[in-house]
Amino acid sequence: MTSTVPGNPESVFTYGAPQLKFGNGASDEIGFDLSRYGVRRVLVVTDPGVAATGHPQRVADQMAQFGIEARVFDGVHVEPTDVSLVDAIDEARSSGPWDAFVAVGGGSSIDTAKAINLLTTNPGELMDYVNVPVGKGQAPSQPLKPLVAVPTTTGTGSESTTICVMDVIAQRVKSGISHAWLRPTLAVIDPDLTLSQPPGVTAASGMDILCHALESYTARWYTTYDRKSPDQRVPYCGSNPISDMWSEKAMSLLAGSFRKAVRDGDDAQARFDMAIAATFAGMGFGNAGVHIPHANAYPIAGQVKDFHPEDYPGDEAMVPHGMSVALTAPEAFRFTFEASPERHVRAAELLAPGADRPADAAEFLPTVLADLMRDIDIPNGVGAVGFGEGDIPDLVDGAMKQQRLLATCPRAVTEDDLAGIFRRSISLW
Repeated sequence: MTSTVPGNPESVFTYGAPQLKFGNGASDEIGFDLSRYGVRRVLVVTDPGVAATGHPQRVADQMAQFGIEARVFDGVHVEPTDVSLVDAIDEARSSGPWDAFVAVGGGSSIDTAKAINLLTTNPGELMDYVNVPVGKGQAPSQPLKPLVAVPTTTGTGSESTTICVMDVIAQRVKSGISHAWLRPTLAVIDPDLTLSQPPGVTAASGMDILCHALESYTARWYTTYDRKSPDQRVPYCGSNPISDMWSEKAMSLLAGSFRKAVRDGDDAQARFDMAIAATFAGMGFGNAGVHIPHANAYPIAGQVKDFHPEDYPGDEAMVPHGMSVALTAPEAFRFTFEASPERHVRAAELLAPGADRPADAAEFLPTVLADLMRDIDIPNGVGAVGFGEGDIPDLVDGAMKQQRLLATCPRAVTEDDLAGIFRRSISLW
């Protein structure tokens, strides 16, 4: 890494992960799992689309045999906003109290459940806890209730992380809440639940897995930070030997399964590999952190105009999170290449085993990414989702607000650097 090592360098990294239950049919055991926590009243959190599959009600119904009363709340907004989260929190407060929460769905459902858990156990309002400078960045003062995360999409990694993400409508920016207590107590990954995920959702969420693995793998090494006192330690501590292990394994799994899962959603092995890759990548980035592609994704999603992706419900304008992360990724990794050339080359080799390495090694990873994006029908850059040259200042402004993420970048990032990345990402090929 080219980051300057501080005079008093960090020597400690931290690692955290939820308890994990993985495998076909794992979601049938949630009632038993919750009974071990002594809970009696549970709110199942999901969105209307996932509710229509019947999975959330099935999960709720099987709790009764363990003496647990479960109610399904299906009002989650896909790509949550501060407004939708407040509505969900108000509903949970008025119908509570709750002993535990179960999120069944994609990152939207899991993040909404995290916000509900936080604001039904702690005082104050949502923006008190949103990361600065968008919110006040307050830490919770009271312990949270058990949260079981049951992903039905393969991508967000939210079942493994300490982060809740949302669009803050008034500020036209995406931000979030980050605290170790938000990490789910138990992640239940059942690949059978992902079989109904359509190609467009599989492609977008899969790019989120990929960027989680790539960004954590290329993040600043943990010893390049200033030493922290124990009370200053945060979940994102930089790349480290344990996060590297998860990221490398996630990339190897994606190499053999990603295109297959998009092209043939009934390929059970591909779905299984994607599900475990998502979990591995989440266990990597949930500790190491992410950087430029995710920082850029927040304003792309928050400032969307009239784009609506295939295979997503409704007709409102949106850029799905995984898609928004991907749109500047090739250019972001061109920018970070000089910080750790060997890692960027290694990542490309893991994602495209046997591919010819170009004469300019800096082009290897961006080329691998662009080829994959073409193959799975991810839009050709930010221009393809409605942004032009005149939008770049606002996009840069939104990305610069994500200092928690940009601090993880292996190179210092200026406004001019981000402007160049956005400009070159208007059309990627």
